[in-house]
Amino acid sequence: MSKPDNREDNVEHLQNAVQNTIENYREAEDYLEEFGDEIPAREKGQIEEKNERRKHSISGFREEIQDESRHQQNS
Repeated sequence: MSKPDNREDNVEHLQNAVQNTIENYREAEDYLEEFGDEIPAREKGQIEEKNERRKHSISGFREEIQDESRHQQNS
């Protein structure tokens, strides 16, 4: 028998994911600011691309948080 869908802590997990992603984003930006002139262009481009993906992830997480909050309010 499968476990019932327990969504009570989803918002908390999503908020943690947002915080971790923001922290990683900022660390990468700081790294680029400090060492951007010293690293190969390819590596710099990879970091910039990863940060773009992080921005999209943060946006998606925030949408999920809103959806989960609405779901919890309606339960």
